[in-house]
Amino acid sequence: GGHSNHGDLSEPMADLLFSADLLQQDYAVIDKDLIIRPLSIGDVSKGYCQLLRQLTVCPDVSEQEFQLRFQEMKQCHDTYYNIVVEDLASGKIVGAASLIVERKIVRNLGKCGHIEDVVIDDGIRGKNLGKRMMDQLLHVAAEIGCYKVILDCSDKNVAFYEKCGFHRKEVQMAKYIPMSKL
Repeated sequence: GGHSNHGDLSEPMADLLFSADLLQQDYAVIDKDLIIRPLSIGDVSKGYCQLLRQLTVCPDVSEQEFQLRFQEMKQCHDTYYNIVVEDLASGKIVGAASLIVERKIVRNLGKCGHIEDVVIDDGIRGKNLGKRMMDQLLHVAAEIGCYKVILDCSDKNVAFYEKCGFHRKEVQMAKYIPMSKL
C-alpha cells in the first residue's frame, strides 16, 4: 500500500515470518536508516526478489505467489528464519539471509541449522551488514537449540565465513534435478 511507516519496528506479528523477539534487539537497529528484522509478507514489494537476483536465479514472483510461499514457510513452525536488512530511507530490502532448521533423529533428536541465500545489495557493501546478519542468525540458532549450523559457500567467501566463526569441513555435493521432472 501507499502508507509510509518508516522507522516503525512494530510490524504486526502476523506479517512477520517469525517473532522479532528471537533477534538480538540492541543489534537489530544498525543506524537510523538500516534495521535487521524477520522477513515480512509485504517484502515482495520492497525489492526482495530483485535483491536475491544479485545472488542466483530469481524470476519476479507475483505478490500472490510470494504471499502463498510465505504462508507455506510460516506454517512449518520453527523451521524458517529468514531475515532482511531494510533501508528505511528508501523502503528497500538491501540484505537478506536465511536459517532453515532440520530436525534430526541423531544427536538426541538434535536440530541442525542451514544458512542459505546470504546477500547484500552491491551498492551498500562495506557496512558490516553480512557479519551482522550472520551474528543474528547464529543468535537465533542458539536460542532455538541448534547443535550446529552449516552452510555452503564459494572459495571466495571462505574468509568471510571464517570471520563469522565457521571452519572448512568436508565437501559440498550437488545434483540438480531437471525441471521437467518437477
